[in-house]
Amino acid sequence: MVEARVKKRATGATAILGRNGHPTIETPTGGSLAVVTAASEPGFNPLDLLYSSLAACLVLSARIAASQMGVLHRFHSVEARVSGEKSEGEPARITRFEMQLTISGDFDDGVRQEIAHRAEEICTVSNTLRGNADFNLTVK
Repeated sequence: MVEARVKKRATGATAILGRNGHPTIETPTGGSLAVVTAASEPGFNPLDLLYSSLAACLVLSARIAASQMGVLHRFHSVEARVSGEKSEGEPARITRFEMQLTISGDFDDGVRQEIAHRAEEICTVSNTLRGNADFNLTVK
């Protein structure tokens, strides 16, 4: 059996916001993104980024699942659509995530279902959102 070698890299994000303007997010891997705040502005807002993280993780995990199942050679593509339902009251939070995976390839429905469910089990973001991660806030 071949062991998978996972390459680790720095993770995290830094958000910076001045007295005026929009927040900017930077990552240790060199990513940079301006965040929008008004509903009519094009671009990513914080909830879009949350949904995007889950969607990206699911598609990457679906490809991993297809590989683990030995069917990657029949895999063409996968699309994840993620949305959610925001709470009406406090505290503000997402109370329900809606996830839809469209898996293209030479598969019957049973294999598509298995890829999708394995993807959700593999996905670090979905596992984190389902869990009870500890939060540690430091103020400087």
